[in-house]
Amino acid sequence: MKSSEEKKVFMLLKSVIFHYHGLDEEEKNDLDKTADELQAHAEYKWALDFIAQDYVTAFDRARDYLNEIIGDYPKEQRIELINMVWQANNLKGYVTEMEATAMLKLAKDWNVQKELIELVLA
Repeated sequence: MKSSEEKKVFMLLKSVIFHYHGLDEEEKNDLDKTADELQAHAEYKWALDFIAQDYVTAFDRARDYLNEIIGDYPKEQRIELINMVWQANNLKGYVTEMEATAMLKLAKDWNVQKELIELVLA
């Protein structure tokens, strides 16, 4: 079972990537499903409120917040998080350039860019 902090990280990470280019219906459904699966509705609401505070700066603020927490995570867990976002984005059959750029920035921050590139090429 994930802690509340882990659920916040998960929901914020997924939400901010999906909102990066404008949330579509399929992505909203995926976020709702994730919140159900993780029993993370409070953390999901927190993530949406975080983004809504200032939509324009949401990614950079989320990046700062996530780097503060995820920097201490073991490498396998950082890879798992970046993989989760990549797989979620791939559900719709494509990843936009903006989403890919956002994921690459996070992967670089977390020192897992090589692993992300391997996922993309697989």
